[in-house]
Amino acid sequence: MASLTYLSSAQNNASVLALSRQLLLVIVPDWASSFAQLQRFERDSLEGDWQPVGVAIAVSLGKSGLAWGRGLQPKVAGLEKREGDGCAPAGIFAITALFGYAAADSPFARGAKLPYLHATPDLKAIDDPASRYYNRIVDQSSVAQLDWASCEDMRRSDQRYAVGAVVAHNSEPPVPGAGSCIFLHVWESEGGATAGCTAMSLANMTELAGWLDGAAAPLLVQLPQAEYECRREAWGLPAFAARE
Repeated sequence: MASLTYLSSAQNNASVLALSRQLLLVIVPDWASSFAQLQRFERDSLEGDWQPVGVAIAVSLGKSGLAWGRGLQPKVAGLEKREGDGCAPAGIFAITALFGYAAADSPFARGAKLPYLHATPDLKAIDDPASRYYNRIVDQSSVAQLDWASCEDMRRSDQRYAVGAVVAHNSEPPVPGAGSCIFLHVWESEGGATAGCTAMSLANMTELAGWLDGAAAPLLVQLPQAEYECRREAWGLPAFAARE
C-alpha cells in the first residue's frame, strides 16, 4: 500500500492519486453543507484512466460542514478541523481498515481485503487529546493502564458501526486536538448529519466495504464543489457530475 503519512507542502497531490487504483470522491455543495454525494472510481493500472463504479450515492457529513483535515494533501490555507468541531475533514485520505459487528471468523471478515477489526465491547476509539492513544482504535483489555477520559464504543447498541471503514485523518503521528475517530459508517437516519464522519445507508456501506481493496491503496477525497472545480486538474481527479 502507499505510505499513509501526512505530506509536506512540497509534495504533489497528483502523485498521491497516482499511487491509487480505488477512489471515493465526495462532493458537497459548500463548506457549510452536511449532505453530499459519493462516487466510486477504479482503474486497472496506475497508468489507466479513472472509471466510475456504480452510481453516485447519498452520504451525510459533519453537522458543521467541512474543514481542512490532516491528510495526504499539502497544508492548505483555510479553516482547519479541530476536535469536537462537528466538521468532516476536507482533503485526501487513505482508507486503512474495516470494522464491524461480524465476528473475526465470519464470511464477511474472511472476505475483507483490508485489515478487519471485530467490534467487541472492549474495542474503543480514543478521542481524548491528552491520551497517548489519541486517534487510535485500541482493545482496552490489552492496555495495562487506561489514560483516557473519553472514547467511542466501537460496539454500539445501534447499527452505525455494524460495518465501517477507518479514514486516516490526523495520523502518523496524530496531532493532539486536530480531530480523531473519522470513519465511513452507517448513518443513524437517512441524511442525518454526523459528528464529523461520512455516513450512508447500511446497504451502501456494506457494498462499499466489500469493494475496498488494500492492494489498490484506496483513497477518500472530500471537497466542496468550488474547491473540487479549482483543484481537479492539479490533483488529477476524475470528472464527477453530481446529480440534482
